[in-house]
Amino acid sequence: MAYPNQLCLVLVIFLSIFSLSSFPTSAIIPKANVSLPIPSSQLVENLCNGKAIQNRRFCLKALSTPEVITALDTTQLRTLIMKLGAAKAKATLNVYNEIIKKPGSPQALKALNMCVEAYKYAILSFEMVSSELVEYPQTANYDVAVLGPEIANCEKELINAKVQAPQLLARNRFMKYYVSMGYEITSTLELENPNDY
Repeated sequence: MAYPNQLCLVLVIFLSIFSLSSFPTSAIIPKANVSLPIPSSQLVENLCNGKAIQNRRFCLKALSTPEVITALDTTQLRTLIMKLGAAKAKATLNVYNEIIKKPGSPQALKALNMCVEAYKYAILSFEMVSSELVEYPQTANYDVAVLGPEIANCEKELINAKVQAPQLLARNRFMKYYVSMGYEITSTLELENPNDY
């Protein structure tokens, strides 16, 4: 008869389970001190509620792209915003270049050329900021900040020259929104890396 052996086995299993259940769970399985990544929707929400954001609705809509939705952290979100800003600046530059080809007054041509230079500078700045984000965060923030006055000067020149192109004024306004998003997200670098300043 093998009953005593089976009885011993059952008794050992029962005692093992009983003794383990009397310990607190943390004694058996240590808690991991892991910070979970913030979902990209929360990153976007935090950014679009920032002080520098000029148009919260535009910010939320602009950052609802599939690339942004899959962003895992603030660093990826910063890079994506800079890429979006550069892409929108390139698209606007193309519109300016097309309008310059059409006949117009010397004042209008001067204003349009000034805007072309502002957008070339915007493209360069957004692209530079992408590479500066990690090593030179303060420079990245400055490079985005100076874009606002460049676009504002472009807009002022268009108005003063009486350029009749509402789509350009709308594109300038949108570019200012991208600049504000870039400025807001690069401003957080100082908070994350206070020892770098």
